[in-house]
Amino acid sequence: MISPFFRKKEQKDSRDGLTSELGHEAANIQQEAGAAIVGDELEQELVSPAKTNMDKKSLDLIFAVEQMIQAKQHMDLKLNELQDRLSHANSHGERLTRDVRHLNKVIDEREKSILELEQKIADKNMKVDQVAEDYRELQNKLAAEIEDLKSVIDLEQQKYENLLGKHNDALADKNKRIHELEEKIGRMDVEIAHMKQKYESTHQEKVYLANMINDFTTRMAAPIGAVSKAAND
Repeated sequence: MISPFFRKKEQKDSRDGLTSELGHEAANIQQEAGAAIVGDELEQELVSPAKTNMDKKSLDLIFAVEQMIQAKQHMDLKLNELQDRLSHANSHGERLTRDVRHLNKVIDEREKSILELEQKIADKNMKVDQVAEDYRELQNKLAAEIEDLKSVIDLEQQKYENLLGKHNDALADKNKRIHELEEKIGRMDVEIAHMKQKYESTHQEKVYLANMINDFTTRMAAPIGAVSKAAND
């Protein structure tokens, strides 16, 4: 981007060049106008005499004067043309001067806007740098917290694996104990059934023996005659 200083320098050089060109053109016009004025003065001094009764030298002089008059008229036309050109150049120069002033004003306003934009960009860059710095700090902080969480997760994973191992061992022991108890219950059921059968058999024998004892006791307590009668019966 071109610096405002160099832009102003280029505009100044352009204006100086335009002014120099206009100055040279005006000088040329003034020189031609001066020559025309000299021819006009010469025409006023030389009055056309009557061509009658003149010798060849006078006629040549008159012809020369006429040629000078024609040249003067031509110079007048050229002077008018140059004056028109000078007037056009002056208006063009004034217009260019106004344009240059307007352009300078526009350039000043643009430069002011550019300076304001540069200041805004600088402020935003500062904000961006601050945000980037905050982001880096936050990223570093989060990275440290993530590492801490990883350590905690690894520790908790180890604890979980240890507890899971203990749980599996306890579950295996429990299943083994349950299996042993089931086998023991099965054996006890068999023993209980055997003992129940044995109890029933013993109970029946006991009842039979009790009946025999009762019958024997009854017989022993009864009178002999009644016993004989009962025996006869």
